[in-house]
Amino acid sequence: MYAKTAPNSQSASSNGTPNNLSADKPRLMYGGNYIKEGNDSAKNTCLIFSPKEKDSVGALSRYLKLFAEHEVNLLHIESRSSLRQANVYEFMVECAFGGDLGTVIENLREQCSYFSIITRNHKDNMGTVPWFPRRIRDLDKFANQILSYGAELDSDHPGFTDPVYRQRRKYFADLAYNYKHGQPIPRVEYTKEEIETWGVVFKNLTKLYPKYACKEHNHVFPLLIENCGYREDNIPQLEDISNFLKDCTGFTLRPVAGLLSSRDFLAGLAFRVFHCTQYIRHSSKPLYTPEPDVCHEVLGHVPLFADPSFAQFCQVVGMASLGAPDEYIEKLATCFWFTVEFGLCRQNGELKAYGAGLLSSFGELEYCLSDKPELRPFEPTKTALQKYPITEYQPVYFVAEDFEDAKQKMIKFAESIPRKFGVRYDPYTQSINIIDSKHQIEDLVYNVNQEVQILMDALRKLKQ
Repeated sequence: MYAKTAPNSQSASSNGTPNNLSADKPRLMYGGNYIKEGNDSAKNTCLIFSPKEKDSVGALSRYLKLFAEHEVNLLHIESRSSLRQANVYEFMVECAFGGDLGTVIENLREQCSYFSIITRNHKDNMGTVPWFPRRIRDLDKFANQILSYGAELDSDHPGFTDPVYRQRRKYFADLAYNYKHGQPIPRVEYTKEEIETWGVVFKNLTKLYPKYACKEHNHVFPLLIENCGYREDNIPQLEDISNFLKDCTGFTLRPVAGLLSSRDFLAGLAFRVFHCTQYIRHSSKPLYTPEPDVCHEVLGHVPLFADPSFAQFCQVVGMASLGAPDEYIEKLATCFWFTVEFGLCRQNGELKAYGAGLLSSFGELEYCLSDKPELRPFEPTKTALQKYPITEYQPVYFVAEDFEDAKQKMIKFAESIPRKFGVRYDPYTQSINIIDSKHQIEDLVYNVNQEVQILMDALRKLKQ
């Protein structure tokens, strides 16, 4: 299973694909947290629980003793007012691997009014939910759990025998590896050779965009030239692009050191965060790259993230992935592949490309709109089962009527994912709310009614 996808060459498509604290003296502030990073967070388990109302006073200290008695180390403790019950606190603890966690879980189930398990270990029978980030800063927890480090190259990679290029790739990977949420993305001084490689790609692709790219891409591209330094002789900086996207749709970029799993990559989209590479392909083959590079990211992906409808579609895919079983992650990743990476749409009676794998591929951009490939309507239930090659042009493309149509179909598909809860993104706190109680739904309905009243009032004023 993979998560990031690479652009195609002029002669062949070679893409990576979205496959698949110790508790001794804890310090807790309501609404705050105490964090000490674990060594292997892939094995960690998160428990979310609320004390029974009559037991709420001093409940946390009793629970912490329970963890200590059974030798379960805590890596993260967090609390806030419960969204499920009024006047009750909800606790979230991240448990390190080891100790008698099973007994702790049994005790908490009996003692708490609400209890839920979120874990990266999918092979247990405790009724767990696959771990997913609850707050945007949680992306730091998996950002470096990459499938391959950016400096690791296969023997058939164009830069495999180039020690200077390999060292340069390590430099970019190290920048991303040390990045944390909230920091500015490091600015890079690209070399003359790197800028020349970019120039070849930029020059060839921009000739094709007016004819082959969707109208949303062509609308945004001049704005990127004006605001982010898109030029043939300049590789734009991710920080500038990220700030531009945030102003447009709330999307931001985050540097990544290598390929993420599909689950982790899609989870980032739920927060409108796109994990983005910063290095460039090898100069010997400027129109080819076996993995996503900065050309693929900023020429293919970025323009569409500035479009509100497309940005919302991507977030819908990300939200659907949160806590989903593995088999549905694969289906969502396949839908991502045939839309965000290799999607086509109809505009004014003509086929146009909106997938980044097409918009960053000089060869496949022309091929996909020829009479050679097979075209099918985008239907997530069918698209999710379609096999695809990663070393050649796609034999099949899926066509969406527009981004709104694709979004509505993805929302309906997400309803089929077996989860015992709903998820909602809170843009004010950049966090994910797990919706699994009547009290939460009532509060949300009340808030929606308030928004509707604001809109109705504005409508009345327009009619006056």
